[in-house]
Amino acid sequence: MLGDTIAAISTPHGKGGVALLRVSGPEAIAVTSRVCVTVTDTDNLKNAKNRMAYLCRVYDNGAEVDTGLVTVFRGPRSFTGEDVAEICIHGGILLAQTVLSALFAAGARPAERGEFTRRAFINGKMDLSAAEAMRDLLEATSREQIALSHAGMEGKLSAALQAPYDEMKHLMASLYAAIDFPDEDLGEVSDEELTSTLHKIHGQLSKLADTYRTGHAIAEGIPTVLCGRVNAGKSTLFNRLVGRDAAIVTDVAGTTRDVLSETVNAGRVTLRLHDTAGLRETGDTVEAIGIERTKREMDNAELILFLLDASRTPDEEDRALAKQLQDTVQTKAAVICLLTKTDLGDNADAERLAGEFTHVVRLSGLTGEGVGDLVALIEDLFTDGTLSASDDAIVASARQYAEVRTALGEIESAIAGQEMGYTQDLIGENLENAMSAIGRVDGRTAGDEIVSEIFHNFCVGK
Repeated sequence: MLGDTIAAISTPHGKGGVALLRVSGPEAIAVTSRVCVTVTDTDNLKNAKNRMAYLCRVYDNGAEVDTGLVTVFRGPRSFTGEDVAEICIHGGILLAQTVLSALFAAGARPAERGEFTRRAFINGKMDLSAAEAMRDLLEATSREQIALSHAGMEGKLSAALQAPYDEMKHLMASLYAAIDFPDEDLGEVSDEELTSTLHKIHGQLSKLADTYRTGHAIAEGIPTVLCGRVNAGKSTLFNRLVGRDAAIVTDVAGTTRDVLSETVNAGRVTLRLHDTAGLRETGDTVEAIGIERTKREMDNAELILFLLDASRTPDEEDRALAKQLQDTVQTKAAVICLLTKTDLGDNADAERLAGEFTHVVRLSGLTGEGVGDLVALIEDLFTDGTLSASDDAIVASARQYAEVRTALGEIESAIAGQEMGYTQDLIGENLENAMSAIGRVDGRTAGDEIVSEIFHNFCVGK
């Protein structure tokens, strides 16, 4: 509840140089005063200057347990918009837990996941898309993800959505004024103006929706499967992309029997990479289970890397898999044919089979030759090179994209309705629905269920 005072350890669990404890709520300063006594100011935080760190003694049940620093951030000029106190102590696991327990005894309650950030959202310190960006920043595994998250926290997406939102608000106000007050000569919206404005809004939303291809590739990642017959070089390439010996590599056919998964960066693109069992007919029960799992991963993939040994003549299993990928997968996943083991020589039949694919890369997982070409191709397939993760407004999550698409669909319905001669009040309903969808992106009209789901994925203490 917002009226509670909450506390949590905001640094990761473990032993370190320092630990930071955060307290927020109407009694934050009073609660902290019962645990921390400033060395130079016996008035003990009541008159502490805002944002100034004070040397203090830290107590638990009357016994001094540490010396640290305490800082007060009075609302609304704080992260949460409430009174906040932060205590910095030495980073012992037991020590941090002891001080946290002392804060609970002094009147605070344990903070829930993301509760500090949720209070910042409720108190208007940030919008929902900025909160999502902060969560993604904490989870970032690449510099592109950091840049994209930082842009979201700065409000670039919210600012880009504000323009079509304001256009719709102005247009809807004009439509309803003319409908509700027909005798007041408020100026009916002409068909030309309505058409022009609706198409302008459509263009703005379409441009934003198109950025999701890049945002998804950077922030959420592309489910990617390495597939091919046994000993095609899948595990060697997997290790090369991961940057360590994550998969066992031997000359024994069928060494990989289960799906191995890692998150790797391919230039700007995040790959949810899966190394899979080689596809072949087998009587081995364990290997057969691995092959079935391979097929399931292929069904869910957005990118399939088909490995074909460039040094040997393709067999029937190679040709059957190539035909399957060409016949059934291309509509739902991008397929890149990788001619592997190029360091061992070239086979003309393998070259011809690879030539049946739109995208072909020659590489050696052992030497790394050609891996850069693969990364460049993946970037080209899944990102827009004109977009900057740090400077442009980019839709970065499936939730945001769904709402932008909903708004876009309502505008398309409004355009179609106007062309069919629908009354302006019906077009106004489409505008209202579109505005609600945009409002759900930044939290203006988001329900409690959506908000709770977003903040539940935060860590405790943030």
